[in-house]
Amino acid sequence: MKFFAAALGLAAVLVPQVAAHYRFTALIVNGTTTADYQYVKPYTNMNSPVTDVSSTGFTCNIGASSAPGIAWVKSGTQIGFKTDIPIGHPGVINVYMAKVPSGQTAATFTGSGKVWFKVSQLSAQTDGGSSIKWPADNLTSYLFTIPSKLPSGDYLVRIEHIALHGASTFGGAQFYISCAQIHVISSGTTSPTSLVSIPGVYTGNEPGILINIYWPIPPSYTQPGPAVWS
Repeated sequence: MKFFAAALGLAAVLVPQVAAHYRFTALIVNGTTTADYQYVKPYTNMNSPVTDVSSTGFTCNIGASSAPGIAWVKSGTQIGFKTDIPIGHPGVINVYMAKVPSGQTAATFTGSGKVWFKVSQLSAQTDGGSSIKWPADNLTSYLFTIPSKLPSGDYLVRIEHIALHGASTFGGAQFYISCAQIHVISSGTTSPTSLVSIPGVYTGNEPGILINIYWPIPPSYTQPGPAVWS
């Protein structure tokens, strides 16, 4: 049984996976999927993942540039990201936001500095070592709520799906990343104080990033990154 489980894990890594690569290409606003890259920053990495958590391309993907639009959204409402094809690897989702500094816009800001806070996550489901499930499997969209107490202004919203099929070795986790440009309309006045930089939020050695998900089956899973801000 141990050999069979290990063999399954090895096969999942060795079988060509390019067809399973996916991108977060569009923003969902007011229940409507907008055009690809209308508000999502385009990048040059095509559908390849980012694997170096220390690279500048880890912020909004490799070669990220300005999108043509900035989506206006109300705090306390849901927005989301749409994929081009269903998520095809086992893994988890994190969503971060960053307030754009004065003098810049969501289109011009690159997300540098200690400016990011987590607003949503979708983790693994474990039961002590009998099985591990991935609620993000086969999703074609992911919705989350803009915190109601955020101040008005331009923000970047960054989504990452961390694919863990090859994460048993350092650098084996694959990050599928996109950033969207939004303007939040809000009467809120509370700004997060525990901010992180991206890159900088991970080392690559976190137990939720450097992990063999196949054998032995993990009895628990630790979501990478800070807690969701609320």
